[in-house]
Amino acid sequence: MNLGMPEILVILVVALLIFGPKKLPELGRSLGQSIREFKRGAQEIREELEKSVDVREEPKPKPVSEAPSKAPEVTQPQEERKA
Repeated sequence: MNLGMPEILVILVVALLIFGPKKLPELGRSLGQSIREFKRGAQEIREELEKSVDVREEPKPKPVSEAPSKAPEVTQPQEERKA
């Protein structure tokens, strides 16, 4: 949707007629503050997501493998039972 200059002028004239000349600057200020707060909140969410992704992608240090203190045990096969 592309708004040109004539469409923007029509919107401003309609807003001026609906809200009046005294309320229009106040509405503009509140709209600007709302947009700034929305952008700030979106930036905070973006930073939190990037931080959580960075934390997950950090390589985990590999544990130092210790040399076995004794040789592995060898299991003896069980003798078959005769019934």
